[in-house]
Amino acid sequence: MEQHILLGQTLGFCSNPLVADWQDSVVFDSAGGVLIDDGKIVATGSGAALRAAHPRARVTDYGDALITAGFVDAHMHYPQTGMIASWGKQLIDWLNTYTFPEEARFGDKAYADAVAGRTLDLALTYGTTTLTSFCTIHPASVDAFFEAAALRNMAVVAGKTCMDRNAPDNLRDTAQTAYDDSKAMLEKWHGVGRAQYAITPRFSPTSTPEQLAALGALWSEHPQCLMQTHLSEQKPEVAWVKDLFPQARDYLDTYEAHGLLGENGLYGHAIYLTPREIDRLSEIGAAVIHCPTSNTFIGSGLFDLMGLAKASVSIGLATDTGGGSSFSMLRTMAAAYEIGQLRGTALHPAQLMWLATEGSAQALKMSGQIGRLGAGAAADITVLDLGSTPVIRQRASRATDIWDALFPTIMMGDDRAVKDVWVAGRQVSRPTPA
Repeated sequence: MEQHILLGQTLGFCSNPLVADWQDSVVFDSAGGVLIDDGKIVATGSGAALRAAHPRARVTDYGDALITAGFVDAHMHYPQTGMIASWGKQLIDWLNTYTFPEEARFGDKAYADAVAGRTLDLALTYGTTTLTSFCTIHPASVDAFFEAAALRNMAVVAGKTCMDRNAPDNLRDTAQTAYDDSKAMLEKWHGVGRAQYAITPRFSPTSTPEQLAALGALWSEHPQCLMQTHLSEQKPEVAWVKDLFPQARDYLDTYEAHGLLGENGLYGHAIYLTPREIDRLSEIGAAVIHCPTSNTFIGSGLFDLMGLAKASVSIGLATDTGGGSSFSMLRTMAAAYEIGQLRGTALHPAQLMWLATEGSAQALKMSGQIGRLGAGAAADITVLDLGSTPVIRQRASRATDIWDALFPTIMMGDDRAVKDVWVAGRQVSRPTPA
């Protein structure tokens, strides 16, 4: 594969701007370049210097567009693509009314194939190069997602969603089949190409203690895998968990008691955490995933991002589609900003961009592999047009620095702001999703 240099404004990070001064965390070059070879980023720096050092490299000049790492969506549900933006329910009613009837369709492999492809194409349209997805109880839904990602050479994380109670009969498995199916899918897909498997109990209310224990045993046998689930999304859910697990100290303890708390754990939402839960998540090195558009759309609450960051809890950012109301990580960053404002902290554009790239990659334990505009990382790259619409363009024209120019795109940008996408060093032709 020939070497390729991308020219434009470049943005990367050398540290976490949630815990360090953001000014000391960013690596920005207004006339930067990215050297790509064999699917990876070989070097970043001055565009002129890279051209001089590699005169035979092919060059794509993006002018004043912003070159950044591809966005990393750390928690979503691809089977909910078709029901995104469904009206008027909170979590439990929303699951019963919209989610479960749709997920029941994914035993049909052809249907799962179509939705998986559509979801990944939508993600690329919005500049997202990695998705972390829950599937359904059907192994075919797992195959469909990983197969579609392999066709696009995308780095993805996914797993069979396990439920053996408090769900419709046609969406229940058992403790044993959850273990067996998950093990088979893990052995089939984990580490194949760019696929990573995540052991996936939906959440404690839909798994018996026996199923949680079976999945905890599987995780202990494959600790290199991720484990994803939900935690403390809404107050009625937290109360329900207390009723279902009266012996548990708190919601997190329902996982910990069954072997489902670990460094490679991903806990979606995490809005109503107790001090003990925060301390345990920090101590163990697990990650929580902020899903701001979902938390506002279904009325869950206000995630304490800066409080958790100060407690040294790893944090990723996610759309949580279809509970989340957009596939766009730009819209997700905007919602995170709005929730931060309601909690008294105005997140800086550098902090928002870090969450959508490096932060989510760190949460997935894939730091340095994805979400980074730096040497050694996969050349998964998103190029942003900072004047993509008239209203953004007129605001950006008044900008005094890159952050003043970028912030309007974060707050008002959509797929039109995504000028180009690269996956593993190849420029993506972004089809209109079917």
